[in-house]
Amino acid sequence: MRSGILSLIALGMSCALAAPAQSAYVRVSQVGYEAGSPPHRAYLMSTGAETGATFNVLSSGGRTVYAAPIGALLGTWSNSATLTYSVYALDFTVTAGDGYTISVAGPVAAVSPVFPVEDPATLYSGLLLNAKFFYETERDGPDYIPNALRTAPGHLNDATAAVFQTPPLNSDDLITTTGTPLTPTGAAIDASGGWWDAGDYLKYVETVSYTVALQEIGIRDFPSQMGARAPMNPPAPPNSISYAGNASGAPASANFAPEAGFGIEFLAKMWDDSTKTLYYQVGNSQSWTNFPNLLSDYDIWRLPQADDEWPGCSSTAHYICHRPVFVAGPAGSPISPNLAGRLAAAFALCYQLARTSHPGAANQCLKNAEDIFALAETSYADPAASVGTGTCSSGCLLTIMPFDGYPETVWDDDMELGATELYLALKLAGGNLPPGLPVANPMTYLTQAAQFASNYITKIYNAGYADTLNLYDVSGLAHFELYRAFRMAGNPSGLAVTQQGIRNQLLKQVAGAITNAGSDAWGFGDAWNGDTTSHGAGISVMASEAHYLTGDSSYDTYSRRWLANILGANPWGSSFIVGEGSATFPNCIQHQVANLAGALNGTQGGVPVLWGAASEGPSYAATAGTLDGMILCPAGGGDAFKIFNGNDGPYNPSLRAVYRDNVQSYSTTEPAIDLTSTSFLMWSWRLAGRPAE
Repeated sequence: MRSGILSLIALGMSCALAAPAQSAYVRVSQVGYEAGSPPHRAYLMSTGAETGATFNVLSSGGRTVYAAPIGALLGTWSNSATLTYSVYALDFTVTAGDGYTISVAGPVAAVSPVFPVEDPATLYSGLLLNAKFFYETERDGPDYIPNALRTAPGHLNDATAAVFQTPPLNSDDLITTTGTPLTPTGAAIDASGGWWDAGDYLKYVETVSYTVALQEIGIRDFPSQMGARAPMNPPAPPNSISYAGNASGAPASANFAPEAGFGIEFLAKMWDDSTKTLYYQVGNSQSWTNFPNLLSDYDIWRLPQADDEWPGCSSTAHYICHRPVFVAGPAGSPISPNLAGRLAAAFALCYQLARTSHPGAANQCLKNAEDIFALAETSYADPAASVGTGTCSSGCLLTIMPFDGYPETVWDDDMELGATELYLALKLAGGNLPPGLPVANPMTYLTQAAQFASNYITKIYNAGYADTLNLYDVSGLAHFELYRAFRMAGNPSGLAVTQQGIRNQLLKQVAGAITNAGSDAWGFGDAWNGDTTSHGAGISVMASEAHYLTGDSSYDTYSRRWLANILGANPWGSSFIVGEGSATFPNCIQHQVANLAGALNGTQGGVPVLWGAASEGPSYAATAGTLDGMILCPAGGGDAFKIFNGNDGPYNPSLRAVYRDNVQSYSTTEPAIDLTSTSFLMWSWRLAGRPAE
């Protein structure tokens, strides 16, 4: 997904620990199972045939509360040409209010970690608070939130950041300028605030706009989970070691409004509406081929507050202490449609949320949204050209610099979302609009949203380029928003798609995930080898949307099972969200603050982890490489998960998925603001069951 935080990294795997004597494992959702929704599914994976095996579900007191033969053989998971696991279903029903274990008796015995069965409010409320803690910790600038991981603000010099043109890059992502490293425009802006993108300290409009839009939708649609009515001090998740609610004695709630407001304030700095200028990035990750002594963000490992006064501010560290801002183009120039669509959505949602409480700010948000949407460059191919290695020829969407850090090609979905949120904003305004808006008729935007949706169906979905909900494809959310907009409009005729048509399209995309699940031993609806955590939460959200649209309970079952897949019910037996799970979750994430100020073993003398941070999860390979100052984790090296890497079905190294919990492996353990975004919507859907109308 991203190029990683280390500048010179080679793919590799460290030597594996010797395989343990145990050769059978029970995989469960370590966060737990929802009461009242049986049967619950766990998985038995074994190197041997388990013919005749049985399993018992034991209460916390050791009493058997459920017993049955193991279920059907679901398939195989192949670690290598010589090591294959058989995967069996363990379906069970128990009452709520306890922590359970599963014990398998048979040819190869196994015992599960402890897992709870509780109502959704008990299971998930604290996990929403964890997600909010992640974004609070990821804050940049003077409005940081002190906590056990953050003791000082970072990048205060961003308040007077110089603006530069995008430099040329070679095939190795090295800046090839000569004479001067970067070409200034002569402008300076206040680029302070915003969240860091990931384990680095870069800030991208690409990811911030996506994250803000999802937060705002969560606040609007789930006010009792993510909005003003979110509960104060929700209880710790059952069987958890600790959670973000224990981080301080201050009252805490999962009201995301302060975070969404923080994000929209940053986006308002990156868009100058008076000159119609977009700035798309703060900071530089790439090295200079002709200026080898200059440092970039990926060259050093440190806490964020160190950057404003890093040694060599006037020489080697100039672009560390004084971070560059990159401009997307001349004032008033067309805007890449992926950025235009999601920015317009974020600002239109800002209006929807703030129109009564902060009308002045809301009116400016609405004007920003309309002005940005009007500048969208929609002459790109559908899909746009795919980014190659290094430099990108014209025809590629603008994402970040280097462009192959986020190689996005699909953009109709972004424009569909932006147009839909603009329709909803104008509809809610009811004619009480601020002066100077280019468009006042909401139907103008609904018509465009329907056309972009039709384009997506014809040119993206039917051509096989569609994805499930994640940073690169927001159609799984845009279609649902458009369906609701049609309902608000009274299902008008004569548009490029109908309400029934967009409903059917969303269900087709969920059906694709269900088809994938049917051929996967673990029932997962997506691939295991790229942005797995984000995709898993995304398909859980889409299945919840499908349940809402149809009332078919099978969709709800898929939502719960896909949630479980990224929380322990997988080949590696690990949750991929930090701090979430009763037994195993990422300890060694590639995140500088977590590595330098946090616990590296789940708990460590009361030191916290970066609760709620969604990691990349299983990927195509694990990366390796260190920087001075990095605390090695695990301290002794090794790769305890290596024996579980593999692929579904017969061994095929080209399909192999790898998970490594190691600070060096950004491809599997780096968390990010976009990766975490689908998780808070997932929790909210599971808690509320349906969005507020």
